[in-house]
Amino acid sequence: LSPDIFNPYSLLNAFSFKNIRPYWFDSGTPTFLVNILRKYEITPSQIGDEEEMAASGFDTPTERLTDATPLLYQSGYLTIKNYDGELLSYTLGIPNKEIRLGLMESLLPDYVSLPQSRNTSAIIKMYRALRTGDMDGTLRQLQTYLGTIPYTSHTDNEGHWQQVLYIIFSLMGIYTDVEVRTPKGGVDIVMRTALALYIIELKMNQSAETAMRQIDLKDYPSRFALCGLPVVKVGINFDGTERNITDWTIVGA
Repeated sequence: LSPDIFNPYSLLNAFSFKNIRPYWFDSGTPTFLVNILRKYEITPSQIGDEEEMAASGFDTPTERLTDATPLLYQSGYLTIKNYDGELLSYTLGIPNKEIRLGLMESLLPDYVSLPQSRNTSAIIKMYRALRTGDMDGTLRQLQTYLGTIPYTSHTDNEGHWQQVLYIIFSLMGIYTDVEVRTPKGGVDIVMRTALALYIIELKMNQSAETAMRQIDLKDYPSRFALCGLPVVKVGINFDGTERNITDWTIVGA
């Protein structure tokens, strides 16, 4: 197993320029990363998940690659988060916030065909509403944003929009997870802010009420009863023809 090396590139540059910026990520080649993830059909949320595996799962020569994990680890986009000496297993995850935000920013154009400046402006508006607990305002901003996106293929399935929302919420610096398991099924998106925990269910060409009924029928909130935050249920419907969210319903704090 190759030893890990701490490279304080961003820290040293921050001291030198007296400004905090993603120096390490900006020194890399995001296009290369996006192409690798596309080749191995890895979604943004899969990168965000911490995964436990044996050393053979990521300490592999590049000429023997069968998936992207070894390359992501060797290039610094993943790092060792934990080690179980009894099982000889390692937990890999994104090293820090700088790399997480850089990854999501690089992957967003693969899902949304808009200039970076317009992406950034829209996400700022969404976050401004969300940080005050205004989920309705956040979704209105999201609806306006999605309405400006040119037509692209592969947008007629729920999974595509799930990844779009995962990237957008992650770019806000908010904890976001997808397909969170509960005793009765998986929640499409779970998002945690300083004010609330949001349980978000997505539907395609149905209705927000249908999404909300699923949340209630499967009693998703009980899984998060001890989270220490008010739980807010959010049902969202995407229209495949409009390629946008057309209705939503919000229940909770």
